[in-house]
Amino acid sequence: MHRTQFGTLLFLSSLLFLKPSWGDDFSHIDDPEEKGLAIAQAASDRDDGFGDTSSTLTMILRNRNGQETSRQMRSKTLEQAEDGDKGIVVFDDPADVKGTALLTFTHKEAPDDQWLYLPALKRVKRIASSNKSGPFMGSEFVL
Repeated sequence: MHRTQFGTLLFLSSLLFLKPSWGDDFSHIDDPEEKGLAIAQAASDRDDGFGDTSSTLTMILRNRNGQETSRQMRSKTLEQAEDGDKGIVVFDDPADVKGTALLTFTHKEAPDDQWLYLPALKRVKRIASSNKSGPFMGSEFVL
């Protein structure tokens, strides 16, 4: 599946999961653009107020031959009332990526700020908004 198809599928799937909790009925809106805007606004409104979240994740990478490698990481996000959220992902395993960290400050009306810490180089690299097109940590995820 192509990356954009996967992203579209993921987005549409998330709408299916969100709809039951909306409690809103959008069937009275006839204009497709107005209905889409109302649904998007309701989803955005439901995203406010989570405060913070943390998780432990495993990313499994498969090559064309079916060989797998995995990466363990921790993720923490802190909601900001006035602007976007602040989040960090820290890689814990395997040893070649251990300590690598991605810090993200999202903004409501401006491009996000991102920094990548590379422990092997003992350097922090700022990721420019215009340079978010490459794969991230060997995955098909794009920054």
